[in-house]
Formats: sequence, C-alpha cells, structure tokens
Amino acid sequence: MPANVDARTTIDIAHYRRVLGHFPSGVTVVASEDGEGPVGFACQAFSALSLDPPLVLFSVGHTSTTWPRIEATGRFCVNFLAADHEQLCRTFAVSGGDKFAGVAWRRSELGSPILAGAHGWVDCTIEATYPGGDHTIVVGRVHGLDADGESTPLIFHKGAFG
Repeated sequence: MPANVDARTTIDIAHYRRVLGHFPSGVTVVASEDGEGPVGFACQAFSALSLDPPLVLFSVGHTSTTWPRIEATGRFCVNFLAADHEQLCRTFAVSGGDKFAGVAWRRSELGSPILAGAHGWVDCTIEATYPGGDHTIVVGRVHGLDADGESTPLIFHKGAFG
C-alpha cells in the first residue's frame, strides 16, 4: 500500500449497504449436523474460489450462534435456494429456534443437510478460516456437488427477493 494512503476508512454504513445492495446475489443456506441435530443459517456472501483444488468460500458474522456448531463438525453443505424458497430463507435468517422443523432434507455423503428442492448444493470440509473485519471468511474444500437444471435461483437485490 502506498505510504500516502490511509488504510482506515470512514464510509457511512447505511450508504455502504445501499450501494452494495445493487449487486444481485444468490441466496444460500449453509448447513451441517452435529450431536444436537441439523443446524444452518442463511448466507448471501458465497463464492467459488478455486478450481484446482476445488474450493468455495463464504463469510459469516462474528455474532452468529450457529457458526460455532457448524465449525465444530468440520464440514458443511451450501444449499443454493430456489426461487420458491423465500420463506425458507427467512426461517434460516433468524437466530434461535429449530430452523429445520418441518423442513425436508437428506444427508450428503459427508453427513450435512441437503435441503429438498435446492437449486444446487456443494458438500465441503472446512479447509481454512480467516479473519475478515466483523466476519469470518470460511474456505471449504468441495467433495461433492450437484444442481437442479430445471429450477430458478432465489436472488436478493436492493433489499428484496426477486
């Protein structure tokens, strides 16, 4: 970084959210299963990372109470939500409660939940985690994946599903 550039920023948080909200993103549920049962959370910050080796990444807020349970399993499945999963997304976006109550799912080869009707899914083990401001960046090594070529993805854009 050039010596004359200040690494600190004073960006208005509301403006930051508004501008980045213009970038449409897919919506996922990151899920695993531990000794207490299935666990998961809604996540928009997901991306492919590498082809060789096959890696993906997502970020999760430090305030998440779900992430420590998933991290302890060493594995997770990223479920791409389909357009008709808006209510499912809202269920997984809140803290607490049994988010899997009434939700149909099956176990992946690694033992993580694959949600019924998912637009696609990626089954992973945790490769690494890194600090990223008020979030943790999670890198996953892909062990299995599939997609439903017939469904339409759930998209989040400018604060709304579409």
